[in-house]
Amino acid sequence: MFVLFEEAGKYLGGRLLSEAEASAQVELDTGKRVKVKSVNIVLRFEKPSPAELIAEARTLAATMDLDLAWEFAADGEFGFADLASDYFSDKPTLVQQAAALFALFEAPHYFRRAGKGRFKKAPAEIVQQALAAIEKKKLVTAQIADWAVQLADGVCPPPIREQLYKILFKPDKNAPEYKAVVDASRASQTPPLELLERAGAIDSPYQFHWRRFLFENFPKGTTFPALQAPVIADELPVATAQAFSIDDSQTTEIDDALSVQGLGSGTVLVGVHIAAPGLALVPGSAIDQVARARMSTVYMPGYKITMLPDDVVAAYTLQEGRDCPAVSLYATFDEATLELRGTETKLERVPIVANLRHDQLDAVVTQPWLEDGAFTSENTHEAASRLREPLSFLFRLAKHLKAQREVVRGKPENFNRPDYNFRLTGNDGEPQGHEPVQITTRQRGAPLDLIVSEAMILANSSWGAWLGELGVPGLYRSQASMAPGVKVRMGTRSLPHAGLGVKSYAWSTSPLRRYTDLVNQWQIIAAARHGKTAALAAPFKPKDADLFSILSGFDAAYATYNAYQGGMERFWTLKYLQQQGITELTATVVKDIQNGALVRADSLPLVFPVAGQQERGAHVRVKLGEIDEIALDVHGTVIERIDVPADAMADDDGGEEEEVAGPIAIAVDMSDSEAASPEPAAG
Repeated sequence: MFVLFEEAGKYLGGRLLSEAEASAQVELDTGKRVKVKSVNIVLRFEKPSPAELIAEARTLAATMDLDLAWEFAADGEFGFADLASDYFSDKPTLVQQAAALFALFEAPHYFRRAGKGRFKKAPAEIVQQALAAIEKKKLVTAQIADWAVQLADGVCPPPIREQLYKILFKPDKNAPEYKAVVDASRASQTPPLELLERAGAIDSPYQFHWRRFLFENFPKGTTFPALQAPVIADELPVATAQAFSIDDSQTTEIDDALSVQGLGSGTVLVGVHIAAPGLALVPGSAIDQVARARMSTVYMPGYKITMLPDDVVAAYTLQEGRDCPAVSLYATFDEATLELRGTETKLERVPIVANLRHDQLDAVVTQPWLEDGAFTSENTHEAASRLREPLSFLFRLAKHLKAQREVVRGKPENFNRPDYNFRLTGNDGEPQGHEPVQITTRQRGAPLDLIVSEAMILANSSWGAWLGELGVPGLYRSQASMAPGVKVRMGTRSLPHAGLGVKSYAWSTSPLRRYTDLVNQWQIIAAARHGKTAALAAPFKPKDADLFSILSGFDAAYATYNAYQGGMERFWTLKYLQQQGITELTATVVKDIQNGALVRADSLPLVFPVAGQQERGAHVRVKLGEIDEIALDVHGTVIERIDVPADAMADDDGGEEEEVAGPIAIAVDMSDSEAASPEPAAG
């Protein structure tokens, strides 16, 4: 005798070997013997064989009209044999009974299970809803198939184009657009990104990088809500100092300015004056929420996304010709020995007499011009000429402060590589990716750079130490040592920064473009107003959970923004190679990698791989391969060894770890396809 029984949600058949009161031993067609509960046995028969019965019954079940079966079925609970009698004949055959069982079991939208082989009709409204859902699924499946064919044929359907970045980077894997990309990629054996690029989904490589960045970091866009900068209510005294700023011509967020008083008196008062939005903005306000959401201004060649709206920036920026509210650090120095005698912080209005632009002055304000009063330059600049004495003193002081820090850090700061400046011509606002690009160099540690950087380090380290002494928490940057692998970290405690050679360092000098600096400015303002009781009055208290949240959010955002800036600089460097028709570069080998080496171009900000092992420090001529603007990638082949390797690569404190482009990491998983092929295409 044979039996048909239910096991783990499916029906099986086999030969009955033995049977007890509650169970039976059954041998399957495979020869395997299983123990079956008696209640799970639904049919007993002598012939045909179980395999034949199941095959015939499934074929017949597929022909049954489920709507008609639902109409024939009893309103109450019924068995499959009852339906077979109503649907087929009064005396249904074994195959008809099994067919009725399979049809009932596999149509849960029509019939609900009420026990082993027992069922009950679903309510009519439930049936209609289920049928509508099934029909919708059929339409969606057909749509997925149609879209997949279009993609494989090189055409991108509009719904997929609209969802491009969501599909690639944050997909809903149940969405038909995503499934169509997966199916098309598998069918054509083409990686998803390449498939979409061929289909025209990507307008241009630049737009791909730009839109991806916006999708991941500014999903609601970059426009600001309507915001009005609050007026600073404090009655601030006007400083006696005459301050000037030093920035690039493209800078609109002028955060810092400098002043010098007392030259020739033996005691010089140097002022570091920082724009003071913290005197008007308060934590939790509408403008603060915008700044906190962005955390920083985002920079890239030819464009930037500011942390604060332009009108707000304009209200607090240190604009020439105005008495601007500022948080000022005054440092008193012995004019002869440059010994620091003390510091003082003031909240005041500072007259800004000049906004100097270093890209216009680097050829004028040179080391000889600053160190020799008799030296004359072919170029003249009225504001720089007026400020020659304070600039000369600040340069002398900057060299002294740098030398002091280098003693602490244990070795000199060497900036052997230049800074590269990018200029896009012809773009008005957001770049499109095809603008002509100019790349110029500017030596790191140029006099004006050194003046500003040392003044900012002085302010950030002085204010950081002061907050620490008062027990006022802040957002600090620290580095435990300069040993390999020891990185700069952010925290809320005042700790040494070995890389800079200072005892404490809290970013405080860019409150218009960096949120950490705005937070620290609020704390500094509290310290200036309340002194030793500042910890009680400061907006952020010790161990404030909100402060840790800001630190974490800033760290992540700042790293993301810097990575994007680096990526866009690499994009425009590759674009420069194309525009200038450059096919060969001279470069220096900087690192061994698997099956090759990394080289750094001599005249461009470009690190890229070359084939074959090369000796570190070797100077080589490289023939460039094909440029991939999506992957931001280019490879090279060494065609000439120009010289022997240097004895040692010079230390360069201005560089980060070497980074080159790699495959774009997307979130399209080829195994998500329901009809997965055995050898998925690489994605």
